Amino acid sequence: MKADNPLYIRPDAVASSIRDEEWQTRVDLAACYRLHAHYGWTDLIYTHISARVPGAEEHFLLNPFGLMFDEITASNLVKIDLDGNVVSPTPHPIHRAGFVIHSAIHGGRPDAQCVIHAHTRAGMAVSAMECGLLPLTQHAMLFHGKVGYHDSEGLANQLGERERLVRDIGDKPVLMLRNHGTLVAGKTIGQAFAMMWHLEMAMQAQVDALASGQKLTYGSPDLATRIASNSFREPGLPRADGTISPLGHMEWPALLRRMDRLDPSFRQ
Repeated sequence: MKADNPLYIRPDAVASSIRDEEWQTRVDLAACYRLHAHYGWTDLIYTHISARVPGAEEHFLLNPFGLMFDEITASNLVKIDLDGNVVSPTPHPIHRAGFVIHSAIHGGRPDAQCVIHAHTRAGMAVSAMECGLLPLTQHAMLFHGKVGYHDSEGLANQLGERERLVRDIGDKPVLMLRNHGTLVAGKTIGQAFAMMWHLEMAMQAQVDALASGQKLTYGSPDLATRIASNSFREPGLPRADGTISPLGHMEWPALLRRMDRLDPSFRQ
């Protein structure tokens, strides 16, 4: 959706210094937080979703620390720079671990417009498996060759870890934080959410399949490569046959409509 869409126009109560492009990002990011709350992908007030603010400045938006995800709105998101400095007035603090992890990816990956870090039950379980994400399902094979792995360094509150986070994700869209959780880096907020959705489905299926005790079948490398080659491209970019993949592109307007039906206060 475009910034001139009436659904993205900021309310009069919000300072006029916020550009329409930033307001659109704020609305989308607040919706992403509400969706995570709706699907139960939260860890009380912990974990974070960030989005780069459009413009030349290296600024990004992060959740106000201490609020539940279903309390996040477009106007209460906190804007900070890559050094953790708050760059617009707010009564809210930010969480240091969120700053460390998200500033690392935004600083090291200019293509990462949105970064999601989660501690879901399935994500933590797979992060503890030496095998990592297995090609057991079509959902998992979407990420074949697209997952990096980062060994745990404890609570992510040391700036020195940022270099290793960037090294371990490389140019991949997914980073598995060993014994910790998951992280995805998307070219748009909608794409990042879609990646987390399919990743979460893949991890839940893996946990269930392994727990069954049954002999498992695995997708062949050729099959996994073929599926992955069609997944999570540049949103809206035509494929070789002229068609456009719906992944990370078509779901977002539908998800916004769902959130508007459930509780449109995220737009405030």
